[in-house]
Amino acid sequence: MSETFDSQLTTRRINELLVLSALARAPMHGYQIALEVEERSGGFFRFQHGTLYPILHRLEQEGLIDGDWTDPAEGRARKQYSLTRAGRRYLTKIAREWDVLTSQVAAFLEPEDGDAQVRTGAA
Repeated sequence: MSETFDSQLTTRRINELLVLSALARAPMHGYQIALEVEERSGGFFRFQHGTLYPILHRLEQEGLIDGDWTDPAEGRARKQYSLTRAGRRYLTKIAREWDVLTSQVAAFLEPEDGDAQVRTGAA
């Protein structure tokens, strides 16, 4: 395989994958995205306020999501985010990259002849 993995982008890509995947289901405001990610991951992933909103701002600047303010007549004005076409294409791309990454890590963890089982810790 000619592709290489840039470990410095891991957290950024995971965060993008989580946010864009949530928005692929439906438009949401920031707090809804945080809840969706937490719920779908069984609590494994949790966005803090100071983490999520800079990600949303960057994705919006990059044209991957759109943010529109809701009408205050419907309650407190909130910015609702939706995935753009470019965002859908990017989500597909990084989901493929994630598949490659996880398959490479899984292959690396498989024991070779005479090696201990890495996954189970067996000797």
